[in-house]
Amino acid sequence: MTKPRLTSAVTGAVVLTLAFGLTLTGPAYAGEIPGNTEGGMEQSGGKDDGGIYATARITYSGSVAANGGKGNVRSADVNWTPPPCWYAPYLGAKDFKKKMSGDIESQMNAPGMGGHAGAALSELKRHYEDEYGWTDTPGYKDYNVDKDGEGMFWAAVENPNEPDLLKRNSCNDLPFWVDNGEAPPPQYEEAITPEILAALAYQHMQLPDTEVSLAPEQTTKVNLPTWAWLDKAVFDDVQATAAINVPGFNIEATTTARPVSLTLEPGTDDAVTYPASGECTINEDDSIGEPYARGKADRTPPCGITYLRSSGDGTYNLQATITWDISWTGTGGAGGDLPDGTFGNDQAVTVQEIQAVNR
Repeated sequence: MTKPRLTSAVTGAVVLTLAFGLTLTGPAYAGEIPGNTEGGMEQSGGKDDGGIYATARITYSGSVAANGGKGNVRSADVNWTPPPCWYAPYLGAKDFKKKMSGDIESQMNAPGMGGHAGAALSELKRHYEDEYGWTDTPGYKDYNVDKDGEGMFWAAVENPNEPDLLKRNSCNDLPFWVDNGEAPPPQYEEAITPEILAALAYQHMQLPDTEVSLAPEQTTKVNLPTWAWLDKAVFDDVQATAAINVPGFNIEATTTARPVSLTLEPGTDDAVTYPASGECTINEDDSIGEPYARGKADRTPPCGITYLRSSGDGTYNLQATITWDISWTGTGGAGGDLPDGTFGNDQAVTVQEIQAVNR
């Protein structure tokens, strides 16, 4: 017998997926606000009036932005995406029975609920009440209420930031029981893990704006090198920690972003970058580039731009993007690397012709 999943008629009858509804409660800032402050994002809950435990909290530490600007990191690997859905702790046995049995009865008594939909609901009821199961999915006796407090039912969680509806709904197995301290059954490959939490922390990590210092500032001249730099005090490593802490199940993962380079895109093809690749790597003192000072006018900047044509009555859109090396560590000594992340912003640069004086 093929076990019913939360699709087609059953999906319409009983909705059990948990939205990962994140709300910002306050990121960490550098500058005038004390460093290493912690804020976070979390799903509304913990345990609410409905007994729902599943929650993932994300907290931040490190500097987010000296000027208050911030934004989410973007993966440099276009083929990498965070998980579209996963399975996580949902309800204890008694709360699950109250929720599930009420929903099933309500739908079975709805007008026109017959045919395949009615049969699916009947199987669903037998599965949780009368130990009706399948090859790899044993049934339950009275919703496991005799084991209340000894474990939890797990259910699917959708990632609301996943734009593909089919992917977001791909975790469509029925809620299943996991004893406290035990791992979920191996067939549930999408069960929440530190690695999944690390990917979620990555997805919601907030990084500082990238407004580089320029000399000359804002207005420069054609064929005159413009120096660009970021002082080491402007940004620092940024961390985000995602965790699930419920009775009998506690895991977390910390994702760390470390700035490694600055990429300059002049906003026009009529320009030369230094170095030629436009990528300025981080210095040993964690700064990027070199501040301009008197006596350096005849030198080539280690990080900068020379514009070859005037911007006329407008400006050029200089794009400054930081590349961040991202790694993670998690519960049980897990850890590894994630794709490099990028985040940047635009700056308007006016380029003028050098005015010659004729005598």
